[in-house]
Amino acid sequence: MKERKLFYRVGGHAFCIVFHDDCNDESLIPSFSRFKIEEPAESLLFTLRVDDSFRFSQKGQEIGQFDCGGCNHGVYCTDSDEYQYEISDVQGILCSYMQASPDFKESTVAILGETWSQRNYGLNNALMMTYAFASADQLTMLMHASVIRHQGKGYLMTAPSGTGKSTHTRLWYDNIPGCDLMNDDNPVVRIVDGEAIVYGSPWSGKTRCYRNIQAPVGGIVRIQQRPENTIRKYSALEAFSNLLPAISNMKWDKRVYKGICDGIAELIRLCGMYELGCLPDAAAAHLCHDTIVK
Repeated sequence: MKERKLFYRVGGHAFCIVFHDDCNDESLIPSFSRFKIEEPAESLLFTLRVDDSFRFSQKGQEIGQFDCGGCNHGVYCTDSDEYQYEISDVQGILCSYMQASPDFKESTVAILGETWSQRNYGLNNALMMTYAFASADQLTMLMHASVIRHQGKGYLMTAPSGTGKSTHTRLWYDNIPGCDLMNDDNPVVRIVDGEAIVYGSPWSGKTRCYRNIQAPVGGIVRIQQRPENTIRKYSALEAFSNLLPAISNMKWDKRVYKGICDGIAELIRLCGMYELGCLPDAAAAHLCHDTIVK
């Protein structure tokens, strides 16, 4: 069959998905529809091939088994430094294999799931990891955060899953006029010409908020559940230690890890970071807004 090439731009980076099988097409990734473009003139961040006949010729050395939001991803490295992934969903069902070049510029995915949800999960997660690690050395970060836009700027709320970052952005939306949600789980943050920019993305967790929009970063807040509402600015060291686990990373890969650390350092220099200890109430949203909005 004739291969089908589709092009997308997320966070200012263009990339290509090549489908090799009749059973796979863009209907597997509906969250990407608003990011689709014509073939671009600029160089591509990566090319990902979807080929269900692909299998590892030989499994590499195991790096580890990683819990990604309740889902297991097995990571391996070959003798030629290519990465191999076994991507499983929350039920432990193996949904896809992926093998990527050392710089993630080229990757191949075999989708294994039987249901549409499993196949969507297998491809969507392969794309998310390829994007995060291909762009890591370009001052680009895929961050675990919920982002609210207010007066033209994006405010990122970050915290471990279940802590209340989505609740807090909802409190801004409900209580502070002129707010809209940019992304609820995985926005892209880039440093562009000395400015921090946050972008909507095709990855937004359980909330279907796949918006192809961008805004300057207005502030970054770490949410903590507390019996009263308090806010304080982090030191640079505190900000770094809290941002590092919030960003998709591979600490064992020097290129990726250095790129992420460089991006975090620049983000802190430009924007700083606050800690909000809070109740899930309107007063917390007003305290946060009145402190960080300039």
